[in-house]
Parts: sequence; structure tokens; C-alpha cells
Amino acid sequence: MAISFIFERYAGAHSGLFTFTNNLGNYAFSFLVPVLAAYIAVSIGDRPALMPGFVGGWMATLTAASFVKAQNPAGFLGGLVAGFVAGWMVVGLKKLFANMPHSLDGMKTILIYPVIGLALIGLVMFFIVNPIFAAINGALIGALESMGTGNAILVGTILAAMMSIDMGGPFNKAAYTFAIGIYSASNYTDGRWMAAVMVGGMIPPLAIALASTFFPKKFTEQERQSGISNYALGLTFITEGAIPFAATDPVHIIGSSVIGSAIAGALTQLFRVNVPAPHGGIVALALTNQKVGFLVSLIVGAVVAGLILGIWRPVAKENA
Repeated sequence: MAISFIFERYAGAHSGLFTFTNNLGNYAFSFLVPVLAAYIAVSIGDRPALMPGFVGGWMATLTAASFVKAQNPAGFLGGLVAGFVAGWMVVGLKKLFANMPHSLDGMKTILIYPVIGLALIGLVMFFIVNPIFAAINGALIGALESMGTGNAILVGTILAAMMSIDMGGPFNKAAYTFAIGIYSASNYTDGRWMAAVMVGGMIPPLAIALASTFFPKKFTEQERQSGISNYALGLTFITEGAIPFAATDPVHIIGSSVIGSAIAGALTQLFRVNVPAPHGGIVALALTNQKVGFLVSLIVGAVVAGLILGIWRPVAKENA
């Protein structure tokens, strides 16, 4: 999708390159919520929960999948709930049918659990989840649209900081889910929060790369070699490149990264940076309305985090 927007800008909206890449990106993006819900369900209820979870996630993306007329789908939050509901429903069905004869075990896994699970998830999504989360998404979008600059800076600060707290874990994914939910609900135009989470997620690996380059004695030889790859990981918005470092030194790595990311997130909102793409890192620079603002936010946040890490972290034992 990010690449297609670049083609649109330079080749035109009617070019074959734009049409192909944009359609392909949209096809892939349309699976995001259903697959997310499906594998949350599988992690809880095992393989019989796959299909109910997938359908529940798909229903969360539809504005018509409810008895209430809603302009907004349940979206990512609804998909998350669908995954958990489908998974625990199958767990409940397994307990309910636990005393059936062992000769019918095959029928339970390929017929009873999926079919009854599908019926139950359909009812829950149609009558409960979709109406509730469609209303929540609508209220959320309205609140964000009415935000002043000061509030936007605060939200951008928090979202970017969350991207660095656990670097791919629940806090990181919650911030990303929030931003991408607003992005998708706005018909892929409102990328204010994507700017904050994208820059915030790029800071940890970039900070490690910078610190290991300019403060080499603070890192072991192996860490310095791994630090080089974090330049590429950071620039492409792969926060998880910082996890091995955070696992061995969480206080210094996470502490410095959160500060740098928070500053970067605040700056994206101060400069009113909009990133109309769900991923891409530096590739998304071609799509931003404020290229200078994007770069300044990223550079300032990475340098601040890198300096804090390089000064704060003790000298590695092998270099002492």
C-alpha cells in the first residue's frame, strides 16, 4: 500500500503500477483483522477455534454485520474481542462435550466445535460486539477529530512511548492497533497517529545502533555487530530488533527508548505529520505531508535516546 501511494504520486492514479500495487496491498490488508482474530482464537481453543475466530474477525470489518445501522465497523478492537470470544467458546464447548464417547472424538473436532462455535460467534458479533465497538469507534473518531493541538501532542507522546515499553509486546501492539484502527476507519486518510507510532517504533533499534556506534566501549563485540543491523531494522519500522538488547539490559534500553520515542511522538503532532500508510518506516517518508517534520522527529528522538543510552549504560565488562 505504501509503495502504491508512491506510484500514485509520480505515475498518476490511473497508472497500471498504482492500480496493481494498491489493489494487492488492499487485498492483503483486508485479511489483517480476520487473521488476527483467527490466531488469537487458535492460541486459546486450538485448531477447532480457527474458523469461528476467522469469521468473527471478518464480521468485525463489516459495517452491516449488526442489527444496528452503523457507519463504522467494529474494527481492530472488535476483531481482538472476536478472537478471545471464539477461543473461549471452543474451550467451553470442549468441556461441555467432554463426556461424549471416544468414538465420536473425530466428529467433535471437525463438526461439533466449528459449527456450534460459528453459530455462537455469529450471534455474539451480530448482537453484542459489533454494535458496541462500532459505537466506540465512532465516538473515538469524533473525539480525535475535535482534539486541539495540545491534546494531540499528549496522545502522540503516549502512543509513541507505548511503542518502546515492550517493543512488540502488548503495549506496543495496543498503540499500533489504536493508530491503525483510526487509520482504517478514516478510509486510509487519517495517519496522524500512524506518524506517532511509526516514529516511536523506529526509535529503539535506531538508538541502539547509534549508541553502539558512538559509544563502543558500552557494548560487547557481538552487541556492536548486532547493533549495525539495527540501522536497517529501525529505518524499516521493525521495533523487535531491539528485543535482544532489552532482554539483557531492560532498564537502560527501555528507559532511554521510551524517552526518545515520547519526544519523537510529540514532535510528529507538533509538526502535524500525517503518514497515510500502515507500515514502511522510512519508505513512508515519500507519502508524508510533512517530510521535514517526519525526519526531524525521527532524528531528534533517535539522537536523544542514543545519547541517553550511551551515557547512562555502564562500560561492558569485556571492555573494562
